[in-house]
Amino acid sequence: MIAKDLKDTKAQARRLAAALEKAGMPVPLARAYELTAQAAGHADWNTMAAALRSPAGQGLALGEAVSGRYLGHPVAGRVHALRQKGAEFVEVEIDLDQPVDVAQSEHFTALRRRVRATLGRDGRSVGKRSDGVPHLVLD
Repeated sequence: MIAKDLKDTKAQARRLAAALEKAGMPVPLARAYELTAQAAGHADWNTMAAALRSPAGQGLALGEAVSGRYLGHPVAGRVHALRQKGAEFVEVEIDLDQPVDVAQSEHFTALRRRVRATLGRDGRSVGKRSDGVPHLVLD
């Protein structure tokens, strides 16, 4: 179940803590919050709470299909994780449908099935190649 708001998420964490206690593995409620956030693909509870309070994630959602260019190569995949980084940026991790070769050399390959980048509100990564092209640009 993907939580819709902070109230639902807190209730989900309380249910998790109760279920674990019933199973003989009691955990503090704070730990249940962290486990709930991690299960939803967030780095921690604070990141998930911030994402639920304000949709500053550039319109991205966990599990959403995305496409664009990574290091100049066309890519498509699904959002695996989101992490808010201040008010203006979001770190996105994408599971790619097909691996992308990130090597510039024709003598070897370096395939990646998952990529991560910090994006601005324009859907372009903060990090850039030496020629000024963003590492990741989402459509």
